[in-house]
Amino acid sequence: MNLERRARNRLRELEAGGLRRRLRPPSGIDFSSNDYLCLAGHPQMKQRMAEAALREGCGSTGSRLLGGERSVFPTLERTFASWKGVEGSLYFATGYMANLAVLATFAEEGDIIYSDERNHASLIDGCRLSRARRVIFPHQDLKSLAGLFQEQSGGQRFVVVESLFSMDGDMAPLAEYAALCRAFGAALIVDEAHAVGIYGQRGSGLIEASGAGQDVFVSINPAGKALGVSGAFVAGPQWAIDYLIQRARPFVFSTAPPPAVGAALEASLELVSAEPERRERLQKLAIYLRRRLTEAGVAVPAGESQIIPVVIGDNNAAVAAAGALQKGGYDVRAIRPPTVPPGTARLRLSVNVNLGEQTLDRFADLLGKTVKEHAPCRAASS
Repeated sequence: MNLERRARNRLRELEAGGLRRRLRPPSGIDFSSNDYLCLAGHPQMKQRMAEAALREGCGSTGSRLLGGERSVFPTLERTFASWKGVEGSLYFATGYMANLAVLATFAEEGDIIYSDERNHASLIDGCRLSRARRVIFPHQDLKSLAGLFQEQSGGQRFVVVESLFSMDGDMAPLAEYAALCRAFGAALIVDEAHAVGIYGQRGSGLIEASGAGQDVFVSINPAGKALGVSGAFVAGPQWAIDYLIQRARPFVFSTAPPPAVGAALEASLELVSAEPERRERLQKLAIYLRRRLTEAGVAVPAGESQIIPVVIGDNNAAVAAAGALQKGGYDVRAIRPPTVPPGTARLRLSVNVNLGEQTLDRFADLLGKTVKEHAPCRAASS
């Protein structure tokens, strides 16, 4: 069969290039998941989810505009909007669907979307699905973006960025983006996937921490990372939420999440608000690990976030380095193209609050030896 032959050829190409992925369950000390606050296994959340499942069943039975609406969803959305400091929010089953919904619904033919070159795949696909013209600007390059604004004209302008970039661990200058968008009449869309639950006085994200909230059109806030559950909230003005309910195909034509997931998220938001020491500890541990890695001769970028990239370069070398760390008892994964640019295969380290300083010390020492073995040039440049 021609289709099978083509697929097998593509798989062989991936294998030869060190790009074939394999499904592997978690094993060892966690340095790879996005459960930064370690809420996914919190007893209070598990209890609330189990009670809701016993009370309301396993599934929602339909889309929210049909039979899938449950009282937990609007209550949860009001709670999240208040916490986020906006008028309204809408809960989606996944962050991917939320990003597709926002970009494909609000951006129309004749509009322009300006997207950071390192945005997540779901943002890229949302831009592609819209009928707007797509313009990619260099990562975090405000000067280039301003130049593009001056050179190009069209309908409504949108700027799309992550607040904390998932593979580089660097934070977007949201206040500067907000000022630029305000000056040129652009709508700023911010994906807070790796920041919500962690940054700001309330823990609602980097929009709060930057003070840029008044100039952000909408934010996308996935709940499967620091919040420990699943799904995502789109948060913004109430008119925008009302419009999504009517026009966003990923919302209208998707079965609603199980009600029990909403119950677990209610508990998660309560914990984030009641236990600020979790996010304080996370930030201290992230700074500590960055310092220890530097001392061990591992080149890491400047910053303080819980996401720490260790760039290896070669795909196979990155896989080998991850394998050596896995044998040492640490769950570390190699990240390769197309997730990151060619030639920048890396170990994406993610810090969580269950890690202790002694564990970080041992890990840093082993990683230092591993990098020197598998990427000596990278280690030497640190």
